[in-house]
Amino acid sequence: MSTSILGSVYRITFLTSRLVRLEYQPEGRFEDAPTTLARCREFPEVAVTQVRGAHGLELDTEYLHIVYDEKAFTEHGLSIAVKGNLSAYTSTWRYGQAFKTLGGTARTLDTANGAIALEPGLISRDGFSVLDDSVSMELGETGDFHPRSVKEIDLYFFGYGHDYAQCLKDFYKLSGATPMLPRYALGNWWSRYHEYTEESYRKLLDDFAAHDVPLSVAVFDMDWHLTDVPYGSGWTGYTWNKDFFPDPSRFLREVHDRGLRVTLNLHPAGGVQPHEAQYEAFCRAMGRDPEQKLGIDFDAADETFMRAYYEQLHRPLEDEGVDFWWIDWQQGGVSSVEGLDPLWVLNEGHYRDTQRNGKRSLILSRYAGPGSHRCPVGFSGDTIVTWASLDFQPYFTATASNIGYPWWSHDIGGHMNGARDDEMAARWLEFGVFSPIVRLHSSKNLFASKEPWTYGPRASAIMQEQLRLRHRLVPYLYTAAERLHTQGEPLIRPMYYGWPEQEEAYHVPNQYLFGSEMLVCPITTPMNRVLNAAPVKAWLPEGVWFDLETGTVYTGDKQLTLYRGLESIPVLVKAGGIVPLAEDLRADRNPAHLTLRVFAGADGAYTLYEDDGVSLDSAAVRTHIALDWEKGTLRFAMEGERNLLPDKRVWNVECVGFANTAVKVDGRDVETHYDAARNALCFTVETDAACDGVKAEFTRAAMAQDDWLARVERRLQGVQSLLDEKEAVWKLLKKRGRTAGAMSTLRAMCQTPDLADFLEEVIWAQE
Repeated sequence: MSTSILGSVYRITFLTSRLVRLEYQPEGRFEDAPTTLARCREFPEVAVTQVRGAHGLELDTEYLHIVYDEKAFTEHGLSIAVKGNLSAYTSTWRYGQAFKTLGGTARTLDTANGAIALEPGLISRDGFSVLDDSVSMELGETGDFHPRSVKEIDLYFFGYGHDYAQCLKDFYKLSGATPMLPRYALGNWWSRYHEYTEESYRKLLDDFAAHDVPLSVAVFDMDWHLTDVPYGSGWTGYTWNKDFFPDPSRFLREVHDRGLRVTLNLHPAGGVQPHEAQYEAFCRAMGRDPEQKLGIDFDAADETFMRAYYEQLHRPLEDEGVDFWWIDWQQGGVSSVEGLDPLWVLNEGHYRDTQRNGKRSLILSRYAGPGSHRCPVGFSGDTIVTWASLDFQPYFTATASNIGYPWWSHDIGGHMNGARDDEMAARWLEFGVFSPIVRLHSSKNLFASKEPWTYGPRASAIMQEQLRLRHRLVPYLYTAAERLHTQGEPLIRPMYYGWPEQEEAYHVPNQYLFGSEMLVCPITTPMNRVLNAAPVKAWLPEGVWFDLETGTVYTGDKQLTLYRGLESIPVLVKAGGIVPLAEDLRADRNPAHLTLRVFAGADGAYTLYEDDGVSLDSAAVRTHIALDWEKGTLRFAMEGERNLLPDKRVWNVECVGFANTAVKVDGRDVETHYDAARNALCFTVETDAACDGVKAEFTRAAMAQDDWLARVERRLQGVQSLLDEKEAVWKLLKKRGRTAGAMSTLRAMCQTPDLADFLEEVIWAQE
């Protein structure tokens, strides 16, 4: 039971020793019902010391010191200091005073062309933040919303210092956990604002299959329904356009048979008009006469309307094969009840209603405010197709974790306007692959569609391979989704979550942690055409880091510029990291063939999580994988419901950064090969559903020799500059080696701008 201090006009509730609810109500009446922000206020008791002194009531926990005069809240009468010597001045909050956070998120990126202002988040270098819950709605057990029964000041003070991860975990405990996503949601989504027909969509899916590019979700924008209508604007609709889709049930079965799920676009603001196929049934459910042919306005506050909205308009379409809904609201935050945002009603209502069959729910909709994470996934809106838009999205996505909103879905490639740019499209998709949800989308412009093969040959090949990579990442992503659901750790986190006391962590806004094993540095600016690569300024924390794809080894604790050609962005894995990748590219299935990348240099542990992918109460199976670097062993141990696993599973084990050595698996010699280009020792392990575990032993567990000259040669080959300059640089480095003197000479002799920086990255990568 939470610890409360109750006065005649106030209630102070200690949810943790660092999270405090502050309520003031002149009549001494307080809100106990759940709200859109706060779903659970039952926390364990907290040790609190109370003293009444010269300044009023003083309350102490291990982390906080509160001084309160027991009157109406004022800046003079209520203050909270965060202990821990964070700052001499700024770690004390006074009621009503402004405070700084590291940002949260925003309702939408509609029409954004670059950076926009963000709402505040929970995370602050000053050690505290405050969420105001005074005007939010009560949220009933069935998802119904009501105005608060009590008008009061209702605040939540988060005084977590620099323990950002714990702050977020306790927020999730207060507001509700992020639900587990269906597995298929982590694959590639195809979306376009376009008048598709059954035939043209079938051809689209055939084209993706012919190019061996996997998809998992088919998104249909508004033209699935009638738009040339006698009533309303045509944006709102619930009736299939039979000219485009003569037999919707048959078409949806075919899409499902291809392994995709289906979502349809909604614009509910226009209500229900007489031309809709469901109009008569809807009128009967509302107690109205359909013969009057009157439109029925959307009313989020009318429970009868909302019940009919789900039962009459949406459930029949779901019975035909619609899996979830894209709620593209068009009315803003106004409703017939003051303070009731229709977006909250739609998000919570659709999310709950589609859980009625025991399956996990999913929506695609805009952010409605703190607590919105309970109804994933977020639709960020219609951005402009520019480098500036791309450059903002990594920061925007990572920073959203600061308000507990982890599952943003962007229009990858941008939505509208702008200009066609193959390089930008490839870079946007590379970021998309390492973002929460990959949803290609575009406007109706004939030349804006995002099929990879419509781009130039180089960009096309890269984009197709990146879309395959996304599906290979699904086992890793799904495990991260389960960690978020159970442990409150978002897939994407700003660097300061891992290194809050490192100043450098606050100055790489586009760099982020990706799951438990990786950090990602998206490239969001054009290439240097001479170097044939683009730069990104990065900070590597202390330790050893490996490039996920090439195996290049970097020594951390430094800032540097990383360069990459168009084919990739820097994705780095810590020493001891373990990354599972699928070789079977169906996103909705537990794969029978996996690649396991294991990175040298330190002990590592990883638990691969799998279940049936869709059920609310699915059983699970976990594969615990552990690298003991000192002993030179790699162990697999399985626990849980083995029937969820394929009968046979093949693991391609790629030991990145390992020296070439012999390997035994369960005491038997196995065939190995060494991939020098990828810096990896490779072998195969097979398991079956009855297997309890496997042990691989390395004859010699040591780091591979650092071949920095080979890296220099590969980089110089691609540089579009004078051949004599390149040869002179090569001879210098080959003769004088990796020395300070050689680097000084290199900088003096390079005529090509940035060439020295370009080479120094790989020369000094591993020191």
